[in-house]
Amino acid sequence: MKKEYLIYKLSDASKDACKIDNELFPMYNVKRGLRNEDGSGVLVGLTKIGNVVGYERLPDNGGLKAIPGKLFYRGYDVEDLAHALIKEKRFGFEEVAYLLLSGKLPDKEELESFKGLICDNMPLEQKTKMNILDLEGQNIMNILARSVLEMYTFDPNPDDTSRDNLMRQSIELISRFPTIIAYAYNIFRHSTHGRSLHIRHPHENLSLAENFLHMLKKDFTELDARTLDLLLVLQAEHGGGNNSTFTVRVTSSTGTDTYSSIAAGIGSLKGPLHGGANIQVVDMFHHLKENIGDWKNVDEIDTYFMRMLNKEAYNKTGLIYGIGHAVYTISDPRAVVLKELARDLAKEKGREEEFAFLELLEERAIECFAKHKGTKKRVSSNVDFYSGFVYEMIGLPQEIYTPLFAMARIVGWTAHRIEELHFDGKRIIRPAYKNVLEEATYVPISER
Repeated sequence: MKKEYLIYKLSDASKDACKIDNELFPMYNVKRGLRNEDGSGVLVGLTKIGNVVGYERLPDNGGLKAIPGKLFYRGYDVEDLAHALIKEKRFGFEEVAYLLLSGKLPDKEELESFKGLICDNMPLEQKTKMNILDLEGQNIMNILARSVLEMYTFDPNPDDTSRDNLMRQSIELISRFPTIIAYAYNIFRHSTHGRSLHIRHPHENLSLAENFLHMLKKDFTELDARTLDLLLVLQAEHGGGNNSTFTVRVTSSTGTDTYSSIAAGIGSLKGPLHGGANIQVVDMFHHLKENIGDWKNVDEIDTYFMRMLNKEAYNKTGLIYGIGHAVYTISDPRAVVLKELARDLAKEKGREEEFAFLELLEERAIECFAKHKGTKKRVSSNVDFYSGFVYEMIGLPQEIYTPLFAMARIVGWTAHRIEELHFDGKRIIRPAYKNVLEEATYVPISER
């Protein structure tokens, strides 16, 4: 039997082997995707890090009531944090990282020392730089995961899960993600597009966001850097239930090393259902710019959106990307803040007409979705609706959109890993699966 045919035969056999009737899930009270019937997540743990709020429970089992979305970092409203940074025109990602890791806001001296610690740890091992050069990979997320695993080799205490050692590893990871991503993209651009290869070293007097832009493309405006910094702040943490953070917590609960656990989180975030949505929004936006003649015509926009929802237009998936969220219903607080930043950046870049079009698309998509579903239940835009447009205005390539998400979320991942390994009563996370296949009688190989 040819090997290629055997692969096909195995694949064809697995088609039936993977079938599980949907009616069996409620029969055994199984929560598919760890989601309750009302759409809320199954409660599997407790945390003091992030809190994602999109609804409140009514008394006497009255169900859920949608409320404007809120996101809290260690008890602080992220909108308050973001607006303070915008008002004071300063960089805040390092401050938020300090908060999420320690549970407290730093004073000026602590913040300056922490910024210095981040800058000190940004350079990569020479061998890591050479390995990134050798990879020349098209997927930056894969290079990021491999580079993280490689850090195990250079760590003098890679398997030590004491709190002090975990904090050291966390700071090194937060510091080096920007460098790995910038270098990996520049090498990809050189090997794929024949562009000049630039390896710029981080500067000690720049913020993490500024250093990233400096290493990636050198030329940028102050508003570019402050906008990127705020984007990193908004995406640094999102509770313990999102797929990648839960992945980090599950693997951490086994006692594995930090680098293996974080690489697993990167693998989770790479999935298009989790970290790649902003690319889909950008692609959809470009399509709509080309296929809608009058960007101010509500009827034309609505007609096209209804065709998309009916799987008659665009990619025929029936989806409007960037609309809807698993928790937020009335509003996504990250999208609210990001929309403000996008408006200011569009003015600087001379792209106000496009921003106005995107804003109208947001409004009409929400209305069309409600009309299509025939329900009064509202949905809102999520952070991905504007993030891709913002990245594009800053001049960042699509190849690093998801890695940028990882560059922010590494803070949340490491904070949750420390918590998972150091709260009282910790246990390995081990849920159950119900087997729904009947027992079979063994048949000797001679009789098959």
